Amino acid sequence: MMRILFVGQDPDTVDFSDPALPPGFDAEKIKAGIALGISKIEERGWQVDPCMVRPDDSAGPMIEKQLASAIYDCVVIGGGLRIPPKSLLLFEAVVNAVHKGASNAVIAFNTRPEDTADAAARRLGLG
Repeated sequence: MMRILFVGQDPDTVDFSDPALPPGFDAEKIKAGIALGISKIEERGWQVDPCMVRPDDSAGPMIEKQLASAIYDCVVIGGGLRIPPKSLLLFEAVVNAVHKGASNAVIAFNTRPEDTADAAARRLGLG
């Protein structure tokens, strides 16, 4: 069974005043997208562990701890961590934590929470 780690920013910590984010975005819409993304992964018969991080120094250690708890085939890093320019340092911390903790896993990037399963399948060569 494929095991996927889905890394994203905790929706309750997103700065929705950031002009880089789409208008009308809010925490509830992101949470609904995450739930749909998880559901699509499970529909493929894969196991998924969500890891929603805060935009601070706790992100890297949180991901490293999660990666130490299981062997993952793919780590999908959400668009909210890499698209807004002000998230660059957080994105770097996430990528480096994944590189350190899961060097054998492929890394995928989604465009929105709902296409997380497709991103994983693409990098796993199953899509």
